[in-house]
Amino acid sequence: MFNIVVFASGSGTNFQSIINAIEAGEIDGQLAGLITNKTGIQAIERAKNHRIPHIILAPSQFTDQSTYIESLLKQLEQWNTDLIALAGYMIKIPTAVIEQYHGRIINIHPSLLPKYGGKGFYGMRVHQAVIDNDENESGCTVHLVTEEYDDGPILGQRKVPVKSSDNADDLASRVLKEEHKLFPEVIAKLTNELNSKSNN
Repeated sequence: MFNIVVFASGSGTNFQSIINAIEAGEIDGQLAGLITNKTGIQAIERAKNHRIPHIILAPSQFTDQSTYIESLLKQLEQWNTDLIALAGYMIKIPTAVIEQYHGRIINIHPSLLPKYGGKGFYGMRVHQAVIDNDENESGCTVHLVTEEYDDGPILGQRKVPVKSSDNADDLASRVLKEEHKLFPEVIAKLTNELNSKSNN
């Protein structure tokens, strides 16, 4: 079975969209686990509700970065990870993890990359910047993760209009609806591609 591990730091609505797609048979894989850096978040409750294993791994728990990275890699190996999906994860993925899972780590970002990407552009900051610059459209992007923030090859995008009456919350809500469609679609496609490669 193809094993997907989700990294999340918040409410986990994109995590839920992946859960729903797997339960509906739209993704040929299973959720092997959730990794988060925070306690008491809704993403953990979602994992519990669907009997998905979860673990809290934050750099602050460890005496040094190398021990943290070692623990991350050990957990990913334990879950026989085939694909890592970053669903609102607020910590930069260590280089060693990116190298180990090259081409198998994806992220969803709430803008039409390359616009409004990079360090400091996350969450509401992205939507506010889009509005401040009078853009007439925005959207979301799923991309492969590289060592640079939001800089990997783009795997899929969805566009939404930006209305003159929008505030950041309005735009965030509209973009999020598209994220919930796009992320599972890209994961389904990638899962099929990686499955077929491993079978050849």
